[in-house]
Amino acid sequence: MTGDGTRAVRAGLPEAARNEPTMPGPVFAAHFHLPGEVAGPYTYGRDGNPTWSGLESALSELEAPGEEAGTLLFASGMAAISAVLFSQSRSGDTVVLPSDGYQVLPLVREQLTAYGVTVRTAPTGEDAQLDALDGARLLWIESPSNPGLDVCDIRRLVAAAHERGALVGVDNTLSTPLGQRPLDLGADFSVASDTKALTGHGDVLLGHVTTRDPALLEGVRRWRKIIGAIPGPMETWLAHRSLATLPLRLDRQNANALALAEALRARPEVSGLRYPGLPEDPAHKLATAQMLRYGTVLGFTLPSREHAERFLARARLVEDATSFGGVRSTAERRRRWGGDAVAEGFVRFSAGAEDTEDLVADVLRALDESEG
Repeated sequence: MTGDGTRAVRAGLPEAARNEPTMPGPVFAAHFHLPGEVAGPYTYGRDGNPTWSGLESALSELEAPGEEAGTLLFASGMAAISAVLFSQSRSGDTVVLPSDGYQVLPLVREQLTAYGVTVRTAPTGEDAQLDALDGARLLWIESPSNPGLDVCDIRRLVAAAHERGALVGVDNTLSTPLGQRPLDLGADFSVASDTKALTGHGDVLLGHVTTRDPALLEGVRRWRKIIGAIPGPMETWLAHRSLATLPLRLDRQNANALALAEALRARPEVSGLRYPGLPEDPAHKLATAQMLRYGTVLGFTLPSREHAERFLARARLVEDATSFGGVRSTAERRRRWGGDAVAEGFVRFSAGAEDTEDLVADVLRALDESEG
């Protein structure tokens, strides 16, 4: 079996054909020639597109190397998350969500509840969701959690959920398939917002769902057809093109994240530093056992809202933006959105692909200049 780098460069591309492009361009089509009976893979633009097929095949190869799996693309990460949660639950079912997950999950909880689904929540850390599994139809895991960066034992939770007859979906956005493979850890669904590290340039909204179970895939496909949350061909093509550099980007960004975490732990104004790659981090041992890379995101708290805002204003190589995983470093005072249980001075920082020395120096200078 080839390595991740080779796979990322080649995945989802057609066989070489004389005088044809090595990577076909995006196909823009609302409909396709369809004489006679309905047949073939492409009939209408909401159901399928050759450009989607290429990236879906590529992502399947990365999510489940050497094994059969199916992937479906969506217009955003939330479209992909919603597709699993709403296609797999019915009125009377119980769904278990993380209480410390992505800030849109409370809205999802409200909607599930409105549809007659019972929703239980528990934190990611210390595998607390185990206590909420009895009678559940679906367990939703976010590991590492966003923005707290707690990690749970995915294998343990999956085994417990399956023992009780529950399906398991894992939000793998922070890791990508090159940082963690939920399907290899037993999960039924691996889901991600590809807006983040997988595409890596801050210019595409996209999401995907991968599963090894054809019946589960069809349920998600039906939901996509009903809702119509489909990706555009240009966004899909850009994502596929970007996939080739994913291992290179992640290597640099992970190295930068670790270097920043090591530098920040010596700063007296920094508290609550979290990065799974630090040996002293509470999640380090478990992350090392189940992750392939520790990720590009770290979190830390400055003494006040004003201190954090001064730091962000003075950092020259860091964009004050809400996304993460891109080649340009981003950071934000996360509490400004109001949805996360974090301190006013909490900063979620996403390491980019800048030269390590330059990025660390810029962050330390900004910290020096932000002291009140």
